[in-house]
Amino acid sequence: MRTGIRPQRSPQIPAPARETGAAAFAVTAVVVTAAVCLLAACSATVSSGGHPSPAPAASRPSSTGHVTVPANGHLTWLLTRSALAQLVADPSVRAELRAAQVYEILQPGQQPLTGFAARSVVTFASAAALESAVNAGQIPPGTWGVLYDPEAWSFTPVAEQRNPVLAATQAAAVAHANGLQLIVTPALNLTTVLQPGSAQPRWQQFLDLDLVGHLARVADVIELQAQSLERDSGTYAGFVEAAAAQATDANPAVTVLAGLSTNPPGAAVSSQHLTAAIQATRSKVAGYWLNIPGQGPRCPTCNAPRPDIAIQTLQALS
Repeated sequence: MRTGIRPQRSPQIPAPARETGAAAFAVTAVVVTAAVCLLAACSATVSSGGHPSPAPAASRPSSTGHVTVPANGHLTWLLTRSALAQLVADPSVRAELRAAQVYEILQPGQQPLTGFAARSVVTFASAAALESAVNAGQIPPGTWGVLYDPEAWSFTPVAEQRNPVLAATQAAAVAHANGLQLIVTPALNLTTVLQPGSAQPRWQQFLDLDLVGHLARVADVIELQAQSLERDSGTYAGFVEAAAAQATDANPAVTVLAGLSTNPPGAAVSSQHLTAAIQATRSKVAGYWLNIPGQGPRCPTCNAPRPDIAIQTLQALS
């Protein structure tokens, strides 16, 4: 893994300490806006072609940050209910997952998969919808936590796209007050809203904003949506290492996961791509969100689902 100097940090947002007061939220919003305005003046480097440019050495920091790994040494896995069902159909993968910590992502109203013990997590693309569901008692008893997935898409309100830290802070206050843990999974495309017009690769803009560091202060688990970079394990590792360092610097207790996909937009990937990405980063994160997407409203450019790639990846790691 190539490493280097940590990127320049944006002005730090004071840790919210999970307050519920309106004043705390207002202060956070003002500081985030100021940070984004300052960062908009950063110099830009043009990325060639349609793929992320490899990270220069100076953008790849070393990290000795805290990593929470299950006591048995197995990686932690974040999986949708559909992905989990496809994976446990394979006996060797089922045995591997039973020995690991698995978080099962459920849509509101969806029931957990029977016959497999996992921590249930209900997912929302809107913090407002998350707070409403929790406050209305719509989260089933025994649920471990809730997941907030802010992205630059129609499922996340525009106001939340413009200030995801404020939205996550409010979601965390409601979740924690109701005994739930919070997973936050910010997408790289939030940079198109927070730092529009930049010619830098999205992963570099994301690091320059220190968005993960700001969100890690209120999250219990933070997931880095790095799957678009997985075709180049060096770029993937450089981004994951830098973002994980930002998260654990801000909150040493946060659990950091990284994203992988069997079917990211663009050229096809293989299990070798995913395995190389894992081997390059497994010492920097506790585990991975292993996506097995198919074409639909939330992934209009995806191809057909490829559970076979995920199965091959987990078999290679066992």
